Amino acid sequence: MLQLVYREGFDLDCCHETIEFLGKRWMVRIIHVLLDGPKRYHEIYSAIPGISDKLLSQRLQELIDAHLVEKDYIEASLKKVSYSLTNKGYAFQKVICAFNDWQKL
Repeated sequence: MLQLVYREGFDLDCCHETIEFLGKRWMVRIIHVLLDGPKRYHEIYSAIPGISDKLLSQRLQELIDAHLVEKDYIEASLKKVSYSLTNKGYAFQKVICAFNDWQKL
């Protein structure tokens, strides 16, 4: 039988919110694509077959609002932008790897 061990300061609600956020369709895939470094919109779109333009825009905005992704303007042009993970966004690599390892059990 599994015995639950609670650590001091453990916030179950925070864990639930994080899982709900990551569980949104395409969210982990977008983060995974950006782990390789900054990408232009069309590069992200091309790397995720099946995602709609509208949903990619929505998910990128959610990631920006959560301070996981930042939108960088290229060459002082408002039309050319790239997206990159923040330090907080890169920290999700450990979470994604942990989910992947857990799934293989």
